[in-house]
Amino acid sequence: MRGALIVMAAFLVVLVGIVAWRGQLPEAARASWTQAGQFGPVLVLAMLVVGCTEVLLSKELVERWLSDASGFRGIAIAWGAGFLTPGGSLVGLPIVAGLHRVGVGPSVLVTYLVSLATLSAIRIPMEVGLIGWRLATLRFLACLGLPPLAGLLTRVLLPLLRGVGV
Repeated sequence: MRGALIVMAAFLVVLVGIVAWRGQLPEAARASWTQAGQFGPVLVLAMLVVGCTEVLLSKELVERWLSDASGFRGIAIAWGAGFLTPGGSLVGLPIVAGLHRVGVGPSVLVTYLVSLATLSAIRIPMEVGLIGWRLATLRFLACLGLPPLAGLLTRVLLPLLRGVGV
């Protein structure tokens, strides 16, 4: 986590430097505050969901239902949860961080992330409106098996990466 913060801070310093050099600092500040106003409430709600999730998920519950030892059950739960999570990555990534902290298995987390990215129910009506029901249905059906496949592939890859900090 600390490394990610350092990289993000360095990236921000470079961006602010470029924006300041171009004389666009006031516009960048206004745009940033607008974004904070739009995404801030969602992030606060996501953090509250994460906190409640961490408190509610006991070690026994995680071990039985959401660990890699839970078998396909954990992958199936993550597959459905990713589909049902509203808000995409803005909500899903904090949830994954919280689930990871309470010991949810990597294959379950990867399944959830892939499901969230490819199957999220909230995007279906928008896709139908923009690209039509036929193409939206084809895309959804083509992606339907990706989350569990990613979870199972994670189980295969995990032993290969054990010493790499995963």
